[in-house]
Amino acid sequence: MSGLESGALSALAGRHLDLVRAPFTLPSSRLIVFREGDGVRVHTSEYERGLDECRVLDSLMVVDAAKRPAPITAVLPDRIEFAGGEVSLVFAGPETLSLGAATPGWSARWTITDEASETGPIDDALRFEVATDRSVRVERSPTHDIDAAAARRRWLDWFEKCPRVRDDLQEMTAFCWWVLGANIVSLPRLRDRLGDVRAVVPSKIGYVGLWQWDAYFIATGLRHGDTALAREQLDLAFGFPSANGQLPDVVHEEGVLATSDDLPVADRDRLRRAGSAIADPHAPVPLTKPPLAAWALRKVLDTLPRSSESDAWAQRHLATIRRSQDWWFSHSDLDGDGMPEYGHPYSSGLDDSPIFDGPLPTTAPDLAAYLVLQDLELARFAEEFGDADPAAHHARAARTMAGLQDLWDPATGVFHARAAGELVASDAIVGLMPLLTGSLPGDVARVLVAALDEPTRYGTPWGLPTVAAGDDDFSPERMWRGPVWINTNVLVAEGLETSGYPERARELRERTVALVIHGGGPHEYFNPFTGEKARTATTAFGWSAALFVDLAVRLSG
Repeated sequence: MSGLESGALSALAGRHLDLVRAPFTLPSSRLIVFREGDGVRVHTSEYERGLDECRVLDSLMVVDAAKRPAPITAVLPDRIEFAGGEVSLVFAGPETLSLGAATPGWSARWTITDEASETGPIDDALRFEVATDRSVRVERSPTHDIDAAAARRRWLDWFEKCPRVRDDLQEMTAFCWWVLGANIVSLPRLRDRLGDVRAVVPSKIGYVGLWQWDAYFIATGLRHGDTALAREQLDLAFGFPSANGQLPDVVHEEGVLATSDDLPVADRDRLRRAGSAIADPHAPVPLTKPPLAAWALRKVLDTLPRSSESDAWAQRHLATIRRSQDWWFSHSDLDGDGMPEYGHPYSSGLDDSPIFDGPLPTTAPDLAAYLVLQDLELARFAEEFGDADPAAHHARAARTMAGLQDLWDPATGVFHARAAGELVASDAIVGLMPLLTGSLPGDVARVLVAALDEPTRYGTPWGLPTVAAGDDDFSPERMWRGPVWINTNVLVAEGLETSGYPERARELRERTVALVIHGGGPHEYFNPFTGEKARTATTAFGWSAALFVDLAVRLSG
């Protein structure tokens, strides 16, 4: 096990900060800095806005007395160094960057978006302060060294919380811990509802909100070093239920995304074109995420020192989770057969999966498995706290399990989804999630485990593709149609362990951390044949980072 100090962990993370895949930022800041030629460019980070919409500095460059550009020579979590450290760029607070020089003779050249370039001597330091309207004020400041020390202290405090793990996993764990810190944002508009909460977002590049599913996975990783922040993710995820108990898909600065009415017009039109009665844009479709709420609550609670306060916190959220579980059966069983369905691809978390190529709603084996898992966990909580009837949860889990087994096709060895009642032929990773129930017939579980080794199914070199490699719908680069995702690997590994295959579970976990290391970081998704980042995948992705941390801790135990 590594016993590195926080400074050493910060330096390890810095090996991955290339200003391309991993930008320069500060916890709670909305500024992100990328490489631009010999200098950098600066953007703000905003919900559902791309980088091009959020430029504040088109370029910022350091030049010497002869007006020659000074190269970037190092990037660390707390600073960008130019010319071997002669000049450094640091954060002087969440909205402000400070550019300071150790020796005279250096100047800065900058271009504020849509304005002409300016050049000025750095002297003590130049400050670039970004307002909420993305305007930039440039002024001189004598406090660069103070700002640099404060930024360094901020990051050292964060890395002090980084889990110490197996030596071969420590560098990537440090980088993943940096990702989680870098992806912290404040949500001041929600302060009146929940206080001064912090969201760890999937990415500061466009994904500036708290997606319910992401929050569960991110809390799972954070619990190993910052339980308070892990709890805040669940406070946000559970803090905005609808009157009928439904949890929203996204919590963001301006409210929540909970129905198709909250979607852009183009997305509502796409629903109408799907041709399903439920997709009528005049009848709002609920948008949520898969029911892993009790699973996440259990993981965080088991990491906390147990007390009356932590128990009260859990019980408060359990009331919300029980109502959410009831919502799935009372409001998302759209054909009334006792099996809830996904009414919109967004609610599955696997938006582009081929199981949604047909008409909606979709009966999916993963949803059934999650509902069984959640009722069993809620029964466990009920036995522990006495706040509900565990027998009712066990009975509903048994009914759902029976419906799940009706989706099994012994001829193909696949749990198939159904689109508006019609079988979906695709062999997708959702068909492996029934392992999570731990109660599949032995012969069914053995067929699923054997599929992990079959090259035409899930036996690709770098983990489990999200669609079987031999399936007509398979694409190694297209989101949810073939690339490997860390969260699905983690869930299948947990299913293997629950179903009595602990060695196979450990093997899959080892392959998953090896994939992230090989691929150069916690990307959104990976090519299953090369192990590299898929072309369109986001880098420095929140749940991939968090789940790597969780796996590293587990594998180091």
